Amino acid sequence: MTRYKLINNISGWIVFAVSAIVYLLTIEPTASFWDCGEFITQAYKLEVGHPPGAPIFMLVGNLFTQLTQDPSQVAKMVNIMSALLSAFTILFLFWTITHLTRKLIIAEEGKNLNTGQTIAVIGSGLVGALVYTFSDTFWFSAVEGEVYAFSSMLTALVFWLILKWEDNADKPHSDKWIVLIAYVMGLSIGVHLLNLLCIPAIVLVYYFKKNDAPDWKGGIKALLLSFGLIIILMWGIIPGFAKVGGWFELFFVNSLGFSYHTGVFVYIILLAAVIGWSLYETLFPKGSEKRAKISFFLSLAITGILFIGSNGWIWLLLIATAAYFIFKYKKLEIKFINLAVTSLMVILIGFSAYALIPIRSNANPPLDLNKPEDIFSLGSFLNREQYGQTPLIYGTTYSSQLERNANGSISQKGEKTSYQKIVKSSPDQKDRYEKVTTPIYKYSDTMLFPRMHSTSGNPSFKNHSLGYEQWGGVTDLSKKPTFWQNLKFLFSYQINQMYWRYFMWNFSGRQNDIQGHGEITSGNWITGIPFFDQHVLGLGPQDNIAPDIVDNKGHNKYYMLPLLLGIIGILYQLQLKKRGKQSFAVVFMLFFMTGLAIILYLNQTPYEPRERDYAYAGSFYAFTIWVGMGVTGISYFLRRYIKNTTAAAALATVATLFVPIQMASQNWDDHDRSGRTLARDTGMNYLSCVGENAILFTNGDNDTYPLWYVQETEGFRTDVRVTNLSFLQTEWYVDQLARQAYESEPLPIRWTSYQYAGKAGSAAYIITKKEIEDALRNNNIPPVSFGSYYDMNSFRDTLSLSRIMENLRTGENIQPKNPFNTGDMPVIPGDVLSLDVDTTQVDWKGLAAKPSHKMYIDLKGKSYLSFNEQMILEFLDNINDGHWQRPIHFATTITPSLYMKLENHNFSLNGLTYQVVPGTPLFNGVNIEVAYDNMVNKFRWGGLEKNPDIYVDETCRRMLSTHRLYFTQLVDALIAAGENEKALTALDKVTTMIPSSAVTYSTDGLLFARAYYRLDEREKAETLIDDISDRINRNLDWFVRLNPVQLSNSLSDVVYNNITPLMLITNIYQQHNQEKYRIMIDDLLQRAQSFYSLGISYVGDTLLKEITDGSIRGYYSIPADDTLQRATEEETMQKALGMMQRFNPRLLEQYQQQAQ
Repeated sequence: MTRYKLINNISGWIVFAVSAIVYLLTIEPTASFWDCGEFITQAYKLEVGHPPGAPIFMLVGNLFTQLTQDPSQVAKMVNIMSALLSAFTILFLFWTITHLTRKLIIAEEGKNLNTGQTIAVIGSGLVGALVYTFSDTFWFSAVEGEVYAFSSMLTALVFWLILKWEDNADKPHSDKWIVLIAYVMGLSIGVHLLNLLCIPAIVLVYYFKKNDAPDWKGGIKALLLSFGLIIILMWGIIPGFAKVGGWFELFFVNSLGFSYHTGVFVYIILLAAVIGWSLYETLFPKGSEKRAKISFFLSLAITGILFIGSNGWIWLLLIATAAYFIFKYKKLEIKFINLAVTSLMVILIGFSAYALIPIRSNANPPLDLNKPEDIFSLGSFLNREQYGQTPLIYGTTYSSQLERNANGSISQKGEKTSYQKIVKSSPDQKDRYEKVTTPIYKYSDTMLFPRMHSTSGNPSFKNHSLGYEQWGGVTDLSKKPTFWQNLKFLFSYQINQMYWRYFMWNFSGRQNDIQGHGEITSGNWITGIPFFDQHVLGLGPQDNIAPDIVDNKGHNKYYMLPLLLGIIGILYQLQLKKRGKQSFAVVFMLFFMTGLAIILYLNQTPYEPRERDYAYAGSFYAFTIWVGMGVTGISYFLRRYIKNTTAAAALATVATLFVPIQMASQNWDDHDRSGRTLARDTGMNYLSCVGENAILFTNGDNDTYPLWYVQETEGFRTDVRVTNLSFLQTEWYVDQLARQAYESEPLPIRWTSYQYAGKAGSAAYIITKKEIEDALRNNNIPPVSFGSYYDMNSFRDTLSLSRIMENLRTGENIQPKNPFNTGDMPVIPGDVLSLDVDTTQVDWKGLAAKPSHKMYIDLKGKSYLSFNEQMILEFLDNINDGHWQRPIHFATTITPSLYMKLENHNFSLNGLTYQVVPGTPLFNGVNIEVAYDNMVNKFRWGGLEKNPDIYVDETCRRMLSTHRLYFTQLVDALIAAGENEKALTALDKVTTMIPSSAVTYSTDGLLFARAYYRLDEREKAETLIDDISDRINRNLDWFVRLNPVQLSNSLSDVVYNNITPLMLITNIYQQHNQEKYRIMIDDLLQRAQSFYSLGISYVGDTLLKEITDGSIRGYYSIPADDTLQRATEEETMQKALGMMQRFNPRLLEQYQQQAQ
């Protein structure tokens, strides 16, 4: 046994070293996109990120950041932390597999393994651990600064710890392993709650070890107990601490008049005293059983475990149940109470890391999301209340509407009460909390187990409804879904699309790294076996596959070998009867709880903004345990033919080691992020595009977090105030913007905190005089009565923005009485606002704009202004008063609806940002001097400038495509201004820095080609076009080989990604190369005919319409004396019309009617 332990330990550390080397070689040297920039910033400066926070991650990450003096290396150190933690995950996985496999092999504990059995066990650990090392999802998380690598390590650790307890359960003091597990659980709360899902598997291990004759009834009871423990942790201790602490805080501050936080300090002291008392009564001889039980009961109460939820009847039930169990249940031993209280204590010790969040929030760091500086805001922060609640058991459906009372008001079923600090009118005002109530509305069409729960009030409902039609088979969104439609959506989308697809990425193969929404060409799982992928999975012909699929670095083939190994491991486990089934139950619960159980809990809506496979890494971890056991299963099978057990085990191990080797060879190129710095460089590029002390509006994760990272961590352009418009709806964010941050001055906000308190998130109605007159008239109110409802003199065609903002600040607004039911909402009495611009004080040359005495803001078409839009107008008004000395910019990636129509007359492109200018922008809205300098001289290229072959994933490709897009605007503006030399320099720069090998060209490359033609660089233009047309034609050659159903489901891909670029090529050739234009027309007509023959008339019609319209435009743009070129266009037109006559006479009739 000693020899086996030595081999097992050494092998485990070898696997650790291999995985650590792999991850350290492939980590990203700086921050990645999405949340990574935020988490790295949190770790470096202990700032407060998005709920529910990750204080343990912050503290450990901060330790790693202390190992460098260079701020540019901070992100790399946090990424190294993720890599090493991931390697420890692999280490614990190896030891978990060898432990479970050894238990299956030996008949009784303590029996020594022979050489063949040892090889089989170690081989199982090696193969299983290495398969997970090189798996798609885990490798992705292992090389970036996110919480999932840390969470995976803690999951692996607690599961391994319960197995260590199993080995030592009959020895004295074995409960120390249980206490250690509880402590790690407490720590894990400060990283991610996924770790708590291990509890059912842990409880089963405990149950099987403690019962000599376990049965299914006992197993069910054990599982129910484990679910209860999850409830106690997730809905008891975590929110309960803030709930009970809040009661103390409210009493001491509001009732007794103490200062803020006094009640919390008293609560913490009392909590420690009660738990200490309970430990004393259970540990020392002077303790009594009665006092031990009383103190145990109080411990449960003071931690909030007995106050789960918000229903008083549930609290009474929990109190009564706990009292009966503690005081009446005769089998309750002091030893159990001691173990329970000790475990509770260490959980709270781990959980106490959350004290970091309010401590740092009270320090007012620049990054302080949600401002959780007191016990009430901390409770909201921990409960993730800003994200809302998703119905699980009973709730809304897509057809649900707000119910209304007889008088038309919205019906309420209750209200949620919370407390917040008062906004003081003077510094000497006493501390106090005020009550805040949030109504809970009633909805119609609610149902049991709602899976399609998004309602029309959701901003993303349009996308969600398309998904309900696609995956739920919904045909009428006005009718409540049937239960079967709910189940169809559950299985087809939530389980198949959002779990099974990810599972098979890791154990079968992946089509590409493009986010998939059910298309045949994006993000599907594959096997690499052509017949299976074509005929079983329905992914089209597998020879001469479209280059957009097969040339993608994320095209990985494992031939289902890891999956088959896992299935063999399951079968091997189950055939061992009792001990095998027990082992299977344990692993299965880990597999289920970290996979399908999460699916049921999240209740996801369609069209997520990114792939979510990282959330199910624990489930894939569990399956690799079976993958490892598959090696032993094969070894046992081989023993039927090879009598030498050592040879059979060695052969099984060597043969199956090729599985992780195959995975490594397939996955390396799309998981190697070394040399890629695009997230950091994108943040720097945005900030380089704005002037000194600028305000820069952003909105999404990837145009905000990279900017915060380079400012907060690397200290780059800290004079710029990055302002996220999503957060600008909240009071706490406006508070932060009104403060100095590094070199960035406070934002120009005249509102006092007292004025905007309670208004954040509120809208201001826009009502015009005509709308009032029409509404009053429709209500039979005579015009003579207008004055009794409104001051009609206030309603004007154009309103002063300064006056409107003064009204909104002071509350001196026109409050309508009738017929508009606006409640307490302020009213803006017009839909055009104006600013008076002092043209003598504005630097018009620097703004690249023509002077204008007036700046107009057009609100036509809007019925209200959201609070963040009111704040934008506040900034504009005050910046105008400062004569536009402080630049104000919008990121180009912001949704245009947030531009407030300023893009029509007041945007000037500076690179990746639009600067708001009070006059008319020059050069078609491009500040060519500033934009050229920013984009050509200052932009960084994410590592592509050093190695054009670095891996560029889909998120990076989108960002680089954004760079290309605004280069096309710059180049066009330069050409229009006669700056041809600069235009050529800019073109050469972008095509060199972002080559097609990194991001395939589409419309962007064709716009570059057209610009090259205009600059008389024909060779460069045609090289680009040839590259694009060759790829598109190979794509289309594959598409036309699909069956009609597959092709019909791929029409958007065919048209938008392939046909549209081809038509642009045709247009370019029409203007610059007549010979290739004629060839192109013939090819397109052939394409149209082939689509018609396949029954896909939509694509054929699209091609013919584009050809015909293009030839008509071309004909009339040609001088009348150029008869040869006109004849070419006329011939083209006749060919297209002739094909219309053959395939779609109705389309021809439309053109004939237009001609008449």
